[in-house]
Amino acid sequence: MISCGSSFKSFYNNHKSDLGATSFQVPKFMKAVVGSISPEINQAIGNISDFKFIKFENANSFKRQTLINEMNAVTKHKYVDVFRKNEADRTQVISVKEKDIVVTDVIIFSSTEKVTTAYYLQGHFDAGKIRSLANEDGIDTFTNTLIKSYDSNKGTSTNQEN
Repeated sequence: MISCGSSFKSFYNNHKSDLGATSFQVPKFMKAVVGSISPEINQAIGNISDFKFIKFENANSFKRQTLINEMNAVTKHKYVDVFRKNEADRTQVISVKEKDIVVTDVIIFSSTEKVTTAYYLQGHFDAGKIRSLANEDGIDTFTNTLIKSYDSNKGTSTNQEN
């Protein structure tokens, strides 16, 4: 078993190529698109500097438990749990890093028998707005809208590599 280290970046990089995983991250040129999805999303995300998403479908119980354990290792250090619920059929975690009264990093993790998802946002966020975005409908709507927006823009954007 490969250890993911104790950062979301390591978790993401170690699993983005896993069979059954869907992942994306928002490059700098896409930040304007994220902010323009809707006024509510723009207010919730604030000044985003990094956004990553990874989803695992139909993971077996061993893989699912491994993902939960790795995410627990990530959120164990320097994160504060805003919400954590551990049940036999579902694990939900919203964990943040704060600097004074500003949230700088957010991890939203959810795992069921059918699907496991993890979101990572870095920037300057309003804590109350992050909590409202983190409800199941809000984050699913956000993800679906972002994917649709990305798909419609990738044909019109040029690939810019540094």
